Amino acid sequence: MIDTARGTPLVRASERTKRKLLRLCGASLVATSTLAAASVAQARITQITILTRGTAFGGYSFPVVGQYEFITGVATGEVNPSNPQNAVITDIQLALRNANGNVVYQHNFYILKPLDLAHGNHKMMYEPPNRGNKTYQTLNNTPSGTSDPAALTDPAVLADSFLWSRGYTTVWSGWENNLGPLSGLVATASLPVAFGPGNSTLTGPGYEYIVTGAATFTLAYPAASGSQGAPNAVLTHRVHLDDTPQVVPTSGWAYTDATNTAIKLTTGNFVANDIYEFSYIAKNPTVNGLGLAAIRDFNSFLRYAAKDDSGTPNPLAGDVERIYTETSSQPARTLNDFTHLGFNEDEHHRKVFDGMMQWIGAGDGLNMNYRWSQTKRTERNRQEELYLEGLYPFANVPTFDPISNTSDWRYKRCEHTHTCPLAVEFYSANEYWVKAGSLMSTDPTGRFDLPDHPLTRLYLLSSKQHGGAGDPTSKGLCQQFLNPLDSAPVQRALWIDLDEWSTLGISPPDSQVPRLRDGTLVPPLPQSRAGFPSIPGVTYTGLKTTRYRFNYGPDFYKTFIPTINPPVMTPPYEDNPANGPIYPSYVPKTDSDGNDIAGIRLPELTVPLATYTGWGLRSGAWANDGCEASGQYIPFKATKAERVAAGDPRPAVEERYHSYTQYRNKVVEAVDRLVRRRFMICDDSQDIATRLLQAGLAAGVPAPLPDETSSAPNPVPACIGRMPPHYHYHYHHVRDHDGDRD
Repeated sequence: MIDTARGTPLVRASERTKRKLLRLCGASLVATSTLAAASVAQARITQITILTRGTAFGGYSFPVVGQYEFITGVATGEVNPSNPQNAVITDIQLALRNANGNVVYQHNFYILKPLDLAHGNHKMMYEPPNRGNKTYQTLNNTPSGTSDPAALTDPAVLADSFLWSRGYTTVWSGWENNLGPLSGLVATASLPVAFGPGNSTLTGPGYEYIVTGAATFTLAYPAASGSQGAPNAVLTHRVHLDDTPQVVPTSGWAYTDATNTAIKLTTGNFVANDIYEFSYIAKNPTVNGLGLAAIRDFNSFLRYAAKDDSGTPNPLAGDVERIYTETSSQPARTLNDFTHLGFNEDEHHRKVFDGMMQWIGAGDGLNMNYRWSQTKRTERNRQEELYLEGLYPFANVPTFDPISNTSDWRYKRCEHTHTCPLAVEFYSANEYWVKAGSLMSTDPTGRFDLPDHPLTRLYLLSSKQHGGAGDPTSKGLCQQFLNPLDSAPVQRALWIDLDEWSTLGISPPDSQVPRLRDGTLVPPLPQSRAGFPSIPGVTYTGLKTTRYRFNYGPDFYKTFIPTINPPVMTPPYEDNPANGPIYPSYVPKTDSDGNDIAGIRLPELTVPLATYTGWGLRSGAWANDGCEASGQYIPFKATKAERVAAGDPRPAVEERYHSYTQYRNKVVEAVDRLVRRRFMICDDSQDIATRLLQAGLAAGVPAPLPDETSSAPNPVPACIGRMPPHYHYHYHHVRDHDGDRD
């Protein structure tokens, strides 16, 4: 069979296999599965079903590594709920069990591996996808927007890929419940429902936060009945976060059908970006924490197993020497919980992940291992603030929390079992403003800085908004243009630092975060203390998300079963002791231009043409509410005359850079410094320097005179005499005649 999208040979599952898979995906999966034939003492993957397999990238062959192949399929696993390592999963005891007394789950997977594993580097990048979507592209230097990376065929794109040209196997697998069909390319899992005594239906308080403009909204859990009004189901509406919610009369909304799985307004659509909250009695909670075991057991299978219980070979058997994770945002918070709850130790007491690169996760976990949890939610300074993700402990090192009267830390369990991963914790300024990110590096009282854990480093990417680079020509819903700072070059450098730490024992650069002790970590108010200048046309309110310990009911923090959901809130939402005990958090102090002082400062900050912020405010009907993940890009005036006329306190471009050569030298020095500090690799240095020189000319830097060089040196000084570009260099292991690797 030929895959028409790729024109390459493809092996597909037989119709019999497909029918078997559909049966496994049915509602009776958990109660009837008898796949396991071996001992059930350990959780494990019991079966893998290969759906597709073929040559990747249109047959493109990487130097030394050769061709890649793709494999997609479904994994079936089972967990013994009596094992203490699994007992931390909320409601695991309430899921139906198979004939072996275990709880069964399934998830899909996607693997890209060197066709000849002997030519790979015997290392694996694993990414738990973000809401089912792959986000590796920023690190890998390849185009985003596809769930099928094997379909890439452009030789130039593939040659410049960061991971595949170095011989990495790249793997994705589902861990979130019901994001799509298991046979599809969106990463998803099928997790069981929890039941009460005698397999009775469980009910409890459900909660939905709605800001979409659609005609209907699908509930995370079905309503227990079609009854409307308190105490069964109440819908409220408001425009601003701190407005008093107004109850929508029962005549103003309805369930879309008798399944009670979605709601609608009886007149028109929900107003996009207005805030609707739906509190109701829900039923059939899923055991979402089982997704952590799915991540653990699938990676353990790929690393250590020879075959599944029915004899299907592990496609990576005997090859994987290291596994590093790559995450972005939501899955980074997932792996924070994964580490804290001890899941980096498999049930044979082996380490699962050697290293983690945690991009924009900071100190938060995920709304996952609780009853009625919703893994797709994320709290920011306007959205979804009442879904619990900011749960103590926040830091990797031991702290005492006077609010809960407990001592804990993220690495506590893995320290005891010697299974801790190395980690580079890498996050944007936005995490300080909307995720209380400072709690990663301060004690819970906010009084003193914490030391580094010896196995982790913390890095702020200064003045960066959440996620990828914003469009500096668009304001979106915000008051200012979006922040275009790009994390990709630093991510690639930190990946190399992590690998060298794991394989060669070379420690990465010291942590780079703002600190209380040197005054670079400060309260957002007053503005003068935060350092942010008063720029005409730019509103500064100091809005920052407050980290509360919410009241979800008297026993919630023992059982993780809420009896109050959502917690009761009193406007204002932020810094209001009436809403519960507060963990103090802070933000990075800025220089006189408004750019963060501490952290990894990109050349855009050290040779600035603009102010960049990790925070933003909304415009329009929602003005001055938080703009959530977005930051700001506020260019300098080109000339002194323009600056004076505007009343802008920031020196104009012509006041900063008196000649093209002066600006060029500063740019080259800034790029060179990042390379020498191991926060940038040589492959990225030339393109960055060239881009910044062009940006300078567009912003008002004087044009080069006839005797001035108009381009950056190739290479920058730190890269002179270096080996060929990093994208085309990889650590290559060979086997001797006995099959051992040197």
